[in-house]
Amino acid sequence: MNDYDVVVVGSGSGGQTAAYTLCEYGLKVAVVENSPTPGGICALAGCQAKKYFYEATETVARSRHLAGKGIATPAEADWAAVLAQKNAFTDPIPAGTRTGLAGSGIDFIDGTAAFQDPETLTVGEQTLKARFFILATGARPMPLPFAGADQLTTSTEFLARSHLPARVVFVGGGFISFEFAHFAARLGPAASTTILEVAPRPLGPFDSEMVAALVAASQAEGIAIHTDVNIAAVEKSGDGWIVKTAGADFEADLVVHGAGRVAAIDDLDLAAGEVAFTRLGIAVDSEMRSSNPRVFAVGDCAATLQLARVADYEGYVAAKNILAAVEGGEGARIDHRHVPTVLFTYPQYAMVGATEDTLRSEGVRYYKNSDQKVGWPTYKRVGLAHAAFKILVDENNHLLGAHVISDNASGLINTFKQAMIDGRTVEELFWDNVMSPYPSRESDIIYMLKPFFEDDLLEGL
Repeated sequence: MNDYDVVVVGSGSGGQTAAYTLCEYGLKVAVVENSPTPGGICALAGCQAKKYFYEATETVARSRHLAGKGIATPAEADWAAVLAQKNAFTDPIPAGTRTGLAGSGIDFIDGTAAFQDPETLTVGEQTLKARFFILATGARPMPLPFAGADQLTTSTEFLARSHLPARVVFVGGGFISFEFAHFAARLGPAASTTILEVAPRPLGPFDSEMVAALVAASQAEGIAIHTDVNIAAVEKSGDGWIVKTAGADFEADLVVHGAGRVAAIDDLDLAAGEVAFTRLGIAVDSEMRSSNPRVFAVGDCAATLQLARVADYEGYVAAKNILAAVEGGEGARIDHRHVPTVLFTYPQYAMVGATEDTLRSEGVRYYKNSDQKVGWPTYKRVGLAHAAFKILVDENNHLLGAHVISDNASGLINTFKQAMIDGRTVEELFWDNVMSPYPSRESDIIYMLKPFFEDDLLEGL
């Protein structure tokens, strides 16, 4: 039997963050991983890997938008070359993960972990006891309820393809489908790129009005988006596929699973570990502690938000609370209300805080400034016809939510995120940004905020 201070299950972003942090403070740590390619989805086939395709997508899209505005020949994509660059980054990660952990004195254990009891894990023939456990097992593609669902290409497989075919259908209207559809529309032959969504609208967690603006931007790039679609089956047809639905059939050379991911917790025998869970994942409090006080859960397997930086933050929080229990001192908590979310389409859609739909449903009084087709010079200059924003504030002029569709939404949303964390009013945020370099996307923030207090603009100067 092996005894540890902490056993971490999962070698992805959140798990490694916690493991390295605890090891640095002198705790005896082991990491258990059942994948032959350790390192986690973010690094291997998620946020890091997909950015190689996004950067190329953005360059192609920007050059197309500038056609006739100074660019005579728009950029052409080479999917295979992008893939080679991505592989040069991802291929060394599994070996590097093992080497890095071992070099820090962290034991790496191959195999699938399961609870034997609330204080013990088994991994094959090994039995592991620890003062604390951190579960960081990530997520897997959501099971789909129609015939042929097992034949769909996963997001991991999509980013490993040597080439893209002409007709691509994405099942589900979430993050994966929208981002990858934008990749396909700019980097592939793209005779047809289609998204099929079962709900009345795609991107359910996002603001409906802003989603409509992003849908319009996507359609302008040749991406067809169908809603209220019930898929009956996916069937092989020659060298391709037919997606059969109640209303029509869709022919495709490739059908991609983009309907979301669920917590990968089936193998853990959580009941034996007295760890509560729901269909959303392992139930945790703001300290990332589960119903078993010895067990923490971080990242995509927890019932929180499936974002890499959130997993990192949760890993730090769990580690700090373990250190507080072992050595004394202050613990830590996480507040998920101010987590920014970015869709890496082109243009990007970023949000932080509440949607207008949520505020209405909860009866919260709010004020807003928005424009669904921004015509500011910063966007005219680059030919971006589908920029948009929506700012939501409360009666005291504090931000309730911010939504941006832009070619730099990921940068803009960080400003709003920090203002919400710091509790700054829109007046204060306005003055913070008046001297932003001009003209830039950041300098446009003042135009988003000015209407909230225009009559009092000079008071207090």
